[in-house]
Amino acid sequence: MSITSAIVLFAVIWFMVFLIVLPLRLVTQGDAGELVPGTHKSAPVDPQLKRRAKITTVWAIGLWAVIAGVLLSGLLTVESIDMFNRMGPGSGLPTAAQ
Repeated sequence: MSITSAIVLFAVIWFMVFLIVLPLRLVTQGDAGELVPGTHKSAPVDPQLKRRAKITTVWAIGLWAVIAGVLLSGLLTVESIDMFNRMGPGSGLPTAAQ
């Protein structure tokens, strides 16, 4: 895995975890009864984005380490998830020699 692949993998994991963490323990303006004019009742009272970003980063680092470890160990390859055996020898794909 190249450094670029590792960074892209981390970014994808980070944003997926962020979208999971974002609505956890969310207090909306409708729940708190403090509706600011011009906003919706479902808008958060205090979004706590720094705290949520820190939580996301901690979880994303752990998940990234596990996923990158599995990929680098060779336990999971593209060929191992080829359910229809399309990547085996004689798959009919043109090669550079043809």
